[in-house]
Amino acid sequence: MKITHPAVAGTLESGDVMLRIAPLDTPEIDLQISSSVEKQFGDAIRATLLALLAQYEVNGVQLIVDDKGALDCILRARLETLLVRASDVTALPWGDSQ
Repeated sequence: MKITHPAVAGTLESGDVMLRIAPLDTPEIDLQISSSVEKQFGDAIRATLLALLAQYEVNGVQLIVDDKGALDCILRARLETLLVRASDVTALPWGDSQ
């Protein structure tokens, strides 16, 4: 999936996460995480986000995460919403997701 323009998903409410994505000119992923629970769950947050980006073959993006204690399912839902908003696809390939 190619990210073509910047987008935002989520809120800054407790238990939620705000994600911002923008395309980069390089093939790497610039992941910046700010989380109220980073000491306990930072590695899990990073792993969830990177796994979902890999699943949808997303590269060359800057992803800024402002987490307020979101559960794993919320992280996934917000990131999937963000990917649709930032790309030219109208829907994710749900049958291919795990």
